[in-house]
Amino acid sequence: MSTWVTTHATRAGRASVYSSAYITLIAMTEVVIATVLLSLPLTLAPVVVGLVTFAVYTGDRLADADDDEVSNPRQAAFVRRHGDVLYVLVAASYALAVTLSLLGGPVAFGITLLPGAFWVLYASDWVPDVGLRVSRLKQVLVVNSAVVALAWAVTLTFMPLAFADAPVTSVTAVVFTYFFLRSFVDTEIPNVRDVEADRRTDVATLPVVLGVSGTRRALYGVDLGTLALVGYATVAGVLSLPLSTALVAGLFYSFGIVSFVGRFEDEKLLARLPECEYVFVAVTLLPFVFTG
Repeated sequence: MSTWVTTHATRAGRASVYSSAYITLIAMTEVVIATVLLSLPLTLAPVVVGLVTFAVYTGDRLADADDDEVSNPRQAAFVRRHGDVLYVLVAASYALAVTLSLLGGPVAFGITLLPGAFWVLYASDWVPDVGLRVSRLKQVLVVNSAVVALAWAVTLTFMPLAFADAPVTSVTAVVFTYFFLRSFVDTEIPNVRDVEADRRTDVATLPVVLGVSGTRRALYGVDLGTLALVGYATVAGVLSLPLSTALVAGLFYSFGIVSFVGRFEDEKLLARLPECEYVFVAVTLLPFVFTG
């Protein structure tokens, strides 16, 4: 019995990772964090963002199955094996997200469409031939990760605002910048694992250009920048001390993960650990949420 449970639990875990279902749960957690930081009521925003995340990330894995053969062969095999089902789930998830977003008004509807548009700009061959040997934004150093980070920051920050019909304030700018910087780090750490595949496809990432140690130093810099942002927002009274404490706790976790870049044998596991920062932040926020 225990063997049966272990086997099926392992398969379920792999399916969650390979299909991007785990990223969906992380995204929903991030929206809840944004909702608390912005002092908004809980709405359908986490559900909509979760559905969009699943659709975009699973769609990206379906499109990049050939490239993933080198860096992540098991994921590529899973995507190919279940491709027909995943295509249906991608379409259904985005359709349901768009439908639910209508309940949040035109702004929520527009934000729901943004990640898909960003993904097209990021992954498709649309860049004009101007002698730079790139056809996709995905191939351009820093721009590739910045596009992904921007899509995350816009969605995570403004979807809760749209559903709550709340105004943009100084807190909004801090939350947006916070998620942009965190998402940039989350995007670049997995690139360490994908160096060989990225070189084959002419994708310029920090690990490809700066090497592993250079990437580690650059990400330390981003984390320090985020820490400075949170510190400034706290001193300026934009964020309360309990909220900023939770964010700083998450940043210490991130510093720890970044320190393992290039020094941790299981690169696949390391690539997935950055997102756990938001679970850590959410748990730290719980006392504040329940005490008001």
